[in-house]
This record gives sequence, structure tokens and C-alpha cells, in this order.
Amino acid sequence: MMELPVINTKSKTTVSEALFSQPVNDELITQLVNSFVSNSHQGTKAQKNRSDVRGGGRKPWRQKGTGRARAGTIRSPIWRGGGVTFAARSKSANPKKINKKMYKSAMRSILSSFAGNNKISLTKELILKNPKTKEFLELLKKIDFSQGLIIVNELNSNLELASRNIPYIEIIEVNFIDPIKLLRHESILISEDSLPKLEELLV
Repeated sequence: MMELPVINTKSKTTVSEALFSQPVNDELITQLVNSFVSNSHQGTKAQKNRSDVRGGGRKPWRQKGTGRARAGTIRSPIWRGGGVTFAARSKSANPKKINKKMYKSAMRSILSSFAGNNKISLTKELILKNPKTKEFLELLKKIDFSQGLIIVNELNSNLELASRNIPYIEIIEVNFIDPIKLLRHESILISEDSLPKLEELLV
């Protein structure tokens, strides 16, 4: 039976062992992170070849009689301002695939790693009456959570507005978790009402 501490009640709650007590697979985590980072690139970064460079539709001078070398366009690679001969293309054009089963297993491995190192805590629902950063900081101090990732079931406007100017706190809805957001932080705080959704997503 797996239990996690509830920091604002000084108690413990039984949680899914499938989510928080899975053997950690570092190789699978690395594969997930690499594929996620690669696939998050837009794939639009590239040099321009002669067909991509604007202009150059008119022949700069006649073919014969000028004494100069033949030229068909001012956008030739040998001209200043012309296209690149072997223009580099973004490598992100070929996405790295990882299937759902591997994705879920890697995400559970990350959560299990945090839980095994006592870096995951639970909390009751976070409620703010006003979208005030000061009020949110007081709430964090009250529940004794100073920095890390907070996962909630639903991110209301008060929480979003009050937390966005705090550099050491990130708060997201459970539907939008990803490996980078999890691994970016030293500790994770999960609202109890988001646990069923988290289990639905990853188990």
C-alpha cells in the first residue's frame, strides 16, 4: 500500500501504487524526454536555397555581347544575397514516435522516482478568494511549500493570475502535464482532487 503525505493536514493518503510505486526505468524516461523535446520544435528553421530567396526572376543582362559571364538570376548561390547551395533544413521534420504504452510507463516512472525520493506531496484543493500574489504566497507559506510544480484538477483565473509572477512556482492543470514540466522541478505538489484524473491519464 502506497501512501503520500498531505502537507496541509499533516496526514497521509493512500494512492495508486501503479502511479507512484513503479520500478524506475531511466532509459525509457530519457527516450520520452528526447522525443518530446524533438517533437516540440516547430521544424521551420532552415536556410534558403535559390528557389526560396525573393527576387531574381529577371535575367540580369543579355546572354551574349556584354563581355561578362553568363547569368540567369541574381539569386544564384555565387551572387551576394543569393541562395545557399546546399541549404540546411530543420531535422525536426521527422518526428520521433513513442507509443502510448511507453509514454504512460515513462511518466509513471518519473512520478515513482519523485515519490521514492520523498519529493511528492498532496494537498487539499487550493482556493484563492482574490487574484493576489501576496495572498497566494501566504497560502504557500501556510501549507509549507516554497518551490516546485503544483498540479491541480482545474486552474481557475485567481490561481493563474496570482502565481504567474513567482519564478520558483509553476502551477498547471493535470491535463497538461508533460515530462519536461515534471523534471524541471525539485518537488511536486498534487491536489487530491486531481488524483483520479491523473490515474485515468497514465494507468
